[in-house]
Amino acid sequence: MRALVLDDFWNLTVEQRPDPVPGPGEVVLRIAATGICGSDLHGFTGDNGRRQPGQVMGHETAGTVESVGAGVDLAVGTPATAYPVLACGECAACRGGRSQICARRTVIGVDPHRSAAFADRLLLPAANVVPLPAGMPLPHGALVEPLAVGYHAACRGSVGAGDRVLVLGGGPIGQAVALAAKRLGAAWIVVTEPDPGRRTLVDALGVATVEPDGALDTLDAPASVAIDAVGVDATVAEALAATEPGARVVLVGMGAPRLDLAAYPISTAERSLIGSFCYTAEEFAATAAWAGTVPELLAPLISAQVPLAEAADAFTRLARDGSAASKILVRFDEEG
Repeated sequence: MRALVLDDFWNLTVEQRPDPVPGPGEVVLRIAATGICGSDLHGFTGDNGRRQPGQVMGHETAGTVESVGAGVDLAVGTPATAYPVLACGECAACRGGRSQICARRTVIGVDPHRSAAFADRLLLPAANVVPLPAGMPLPHGALVEPLAVGYHAACRGSVGAGDRVLVLGGGPIGQAVALAAKRLGAAWIVVTEPDPGRRTLVDALGVATVEPDGALDTLDAPASVAIDAVGVDATVAEALAATEPGARVVLVGMGAPRLDLAAYPISTAERSLIGSFCYTAEEFAATAAWAGTVPELLAPLISAQVPLAEAADAFTRLARDGSAASKILVRFDEEG
């Protein structure tokens, strides 16, 4: 099979690798499309320390079941995406349905020892295969993972009817958070984003946008929930400044490994600072089901689609010139 290999930082090459063979309880997906995640991009440049040369990255993906091992009842040809969290299944977190915080978890696309979804085929446990709704455009399945990240962040913030939600960052995760807040009945949602192209896209989703410098001046009232999809000092400070006492501030963006926080706005106003990582398996499956019902809403979230032969150039352009308005997909079912 073809695989997009991180030979070294800033260098991706297409190599031939052996086709995976499913063992008992395993499935091979024939990949149709895989999205370039921000974490993949920072792994490509070596900025985040979460990718290693020699690995095949990719965790936002969709394809069809090509082959199954013994004991698997999934039908060949089933359209599916991959729940990328691999956990022990035995600890308190796993037993409580929160495998994403299992101390022994690994993540497909992050684990350097496992070939991931920037390849023609992906081997994974059958339990991690999530069938897609009938009739759903297959490339939309590659959006399920980032949409689930946003949904989990909104759930971590307990977003509900009447909440005033401020989203920091209008990239793919911020877009997913905004859509999730709408699903959960927020009274109003405002997204701060400096890039005009991203603001235009978010506006088209029916969500108000402002430039970061103008956020405090344009809000009708302090936010009851702020969800930071960037994760740097400036955005956390903005989230604290723009929220009411007792607000929930969710940190889902991973823009910096360390943050300098003002402690008093948290302690004296009893704001809650809440971490958010990945999603539960239940939230992931629910997002896949929802995504199949809104094809018109999801279509604008794909900025471009490129064949595998152009994937390395796409990574380089994104790293040098800045991110696209939304998601770029690498297609494995198209020649080029």
